[in-house]
Amino acid sequence: MAVSMTKHKMPEQDPKVRAHNFDEVALGYDEETAVAEAERCLHCKVPQCRKGCPVGVNIPEFIERIKKRDFDGAISAIKESNALPAICGRVCPQENQCEKYCVLGIKGEPVGIGRLERFAADTEMAKNKDVAPMKYDDDAQKVAIIGAGPAGLSAAGDLARLGYRVTIFEALHTAGGVLSYGIPEFRLPKDKIVKKEIANLEKLGVRIELDAVIGQLYTVDELMEEEGFDAVFVGTGAGLPHFMNIPGEIYNGVYSANEFLTRSNLMKAYKFPECGTPIRVGKNVAVVGGGNVAMDAARTALRLGAEHVYIVYRRGEEELPARREEVHHAKEEGVDFRLLNNPVEVIGDEDGWVKALRCIKMELGEPDASGRRSPKPVEGSEFDIAVDTVIMAIGQGPNPIVARTTPGMDTNKRGNIIADEETGATTKDGVFAGGDIVTGAATVILAMGAGKKAAAAIDEYLKKKKAKG
Repeated sequence: MAVSMTKHKMPEQDPKVRAHNFDEVALGYDEETAVAEAERCLHCKVPQCRKGCPVGVNIPEFIERIKKRDFDGAISAIKESNALPAICGRVCPQENQCEKYCVLGIKGEPVGIGRLERFAADTEMAKNKDVAPMKYDDDAQKVAIIGAGPAGLSAAGDLARLGYRVTIFEALHTAGGVLSYGIPEFRLPKDKIVKKEIANLEKLGVRIELDAVIGQLYTVDELMEEEGFDAVFVGTGAGLPHFMNIPGEIYNGVYSANEFLTRSNLMKAYKFPECGTPIRVGKNVAVVGGGNVAMDAARTALRLGAEHVYIVYRRGEEELPARREEVHHAKEEGVDFRLLNNPVEVIGDEDGWVKALRCIKMELGEPDASGRRSPKPVEGSEFDIAVDTVIMAIGQGPNPIVARTTPGMDTNKRGNIIADEETGATTKDGVFAGGDIVTGAATVILAMGAGKKAAAAIDEYLKKKKAKG
């Protein structure tokens, strides 16, 4: 039987409808579509797809199980490596990871590995199975995890399964990190998916302390010397917003994407006044940046009632760092892409509110160190876009509080913690780190991969520590 060279289409909400609601855009495969997509897999003798998975999921195995309609077996195969499959199936950039290496992708479209992972995870979730709690030894060693984002949750799950008593300290009032405050509801439902995945970790025996700012409530040294933790993993992410430092960024109506999305997602501003946090969007919104965060902010602004939303990005479409799917969805929903333009000033009115964004046209020159062509301003090409809201989505950096209060743990010039790439070991004995706090802002699955590697290294470290007595 000939193999189809195209993926089975993902059912989605109509763009004209979904641009005005926060319901999930992608609706997921049904059983027949999932099995048909799994049947596209060639089951290569040397499966290249596994090369691209940061957590090492046995991709051919779980796809074969779906093909045979053994859905329990499929999710079991995934969960041997991935603690958060329903999340990864939705937000991982599979096109740059596992699917990038799929042999079918050479002449056609790769197997929809992410879509099949989501199907397996959602099928299991629909059964509402109870997670069996771990049985801990009386002398089980204790590990503190700082930050309940993807890196911390991944490390916690693996360490709990290895028999360690794990406590996560989370600074916010809800666990999840970027999964809760950053990624919008229409891409990643919070109650249906994120909270359930976290609840499963708690059922294993992982404790989560909320509103616990390490560096203020306890220092890392106090966790180890006074609270009895044998090792610490730092996974505090990258939540400190960057601005352009151009004139006018202090005007009312200028947000960081971090604040804008946190208000909407974590504080449920999209449900105002049912929820107590308001958010001002205005009629015309400019989002500066071209990554996934910029797409999330632009699409959120539309759903909050903006009439016109622009993406302002200094490079061209080929250079957009956002996932192709997110760009496609944004365009379908009516976001206006103003590419090869760079802001030079935010213009305000006499009352201190934004009234326009002044930009300069750009052209692409020679490739820079990253391989992307460098944008150069076109002299004398300034123009204004009439907007009443500007959202800066140009990246974020590490919050310095943990590093500043932890002597002996070195950071680089950007403030990121220096840690071994394979183990997460920092320059301070017994302290490990991973995810965006080490690498700078990256993907959910890369942070999870770092948490997984660190968990294995912590296990090795604590076994040696125990053996020494």
